[in-house]
Amino acid sequence: MMRRHLYLQIYAAFVLIGVMSVCAAGFVAQTLFDGRKLPDPLGPVAALVAEQIDPADPKASTAAVGERLHLRLTLWDEGLHPLGWNGELLKQPDPREGEVQWLKWEQGPAAAVRLADGRWLGLSYSWAFDHRHFLIGLGVLIAVTSALTLPLARRITRRLERLRAVVDRWGAGELGARFPVHGRDEVAELGRGFNLAADKVQGLLDSQRKMLASASHELRSPLARVRMAVELLDDGTPEQTALVAGVGRDIEELDELVGDLLLASRLQARPEPGPRERVDLLALAVEEGARVGAEVRGVAASVSADPRMLRRAVRNLLENARRYGGSASVEVEISAAGARVLLSVLDRGPGVPEADRARIFEPFFRVGGHAEGRDGGVGLGLALVRDIAQHHGGEVRYSPREGGGSRFEVELAAG
Repeated sequence: MMRRHLYLQIYAAFVLIGVMSVCAAGFVAQTLFDGRKLPDPLGPVAALVAEQIDPADPKASTAAVGERLHLRLTLWDEGLHPLGWNGELLKQPDPREGEVQWLKWEQGPAAAVRLADGRWLGLSYSWAFDHRHFLIGLGVLIAVTSALTLPLARRITRRLERLRAVVDRWGAGELGARFPVHGRDEVAELGRGFNLAADKVQGLLDSQRKMLASASHELRSPLARVRMAVELLDDGTPEQTALVAGVGRDIEELDELVGDLLLASRLQARPEPGPRERVDLLALAVEEGARVGAEVRGVAASVSADPRMLRRAVRNLLENARRYGGSASVEVEISAAGARVLLSVLDRGPGVPEADRARIFEPFFRVGGHAEGRDGGVGLGLALVRDIAQHHGGEVRYSPREGGGSRFEVELAAG
């Protein structure tokens, strides 16, 4: 759907108001000169005009006086028979309406006055409303208004657009984004409110990360002591050995969870890239693929990355494919296109339901049917893959594999 820009709406409103104002002014002007609102007194004016008309030749004299004074004149006798005029005859007055009457005439305001000798004199300004010139003036005014109001509309809405851009950046995960506040108007107040809310949210998230990181770090020492104590409990009997081995696996799983939490906290606390090295992605995939029996193929490609983090991302993808990929072997493909390198991990498992695909990279999210603990995962592996890829300026995505299964792709810049 096409976006409706606010500045265009304000601009259109300004232009519409200008056009309506001009039209209203034209209507009022035409109304003022329709022959019903001329100033008074007209009696003395009519008497002065009548004195210049020669009674011996009223017809020619009336025409001459009218042309000289730039008036439309009509002279009637007492019986309202026309004696003289110039141009068109004016409308005949009605004696019952008084000695001074306003006449309706299409070409301008007109009036009729009864003279002292009983005759009637009609006079009018030869003015008419020029619609052509009015439309030309209206067009010029619309053009000028349009040229002047567009910068004003853009100035009003430009700061709103900047605020929207800051909100979009903040919503995309750039929690340090803030709106530069200037002035004391409504936009400035809105920006201050957003900055205050963003500061509070960032403070809460920072506190949560610090608490999570501290708790995860503090768990490492008790776990090491528990592992050592459990190993001392092994007395050599098969039952005890099996029990110690089971507890040891649980401790390793818990230790792995703590490590994931520490890594997630570190990535969120330090979004900017750290020290990097040139890493051979194919060689790294071969090393990690051997741990799960994966088939690795592709081209030699290098990326600039943190080796430990990149290894962790590849390992998490391979472990995920091993857990949910069924009995078929896991496959890894390395390809390069221009300045980008693509690592793909494929399996023949049940795949991810379409309803869950948008959430599989969220922390602790588990696809329905995979109960916590039953497959050895806790829902942090794919979330860490996403964070590591973004930390390196890349991205991770999922797509169903042709013929059944899943395809996870990590795209990174070649280095």
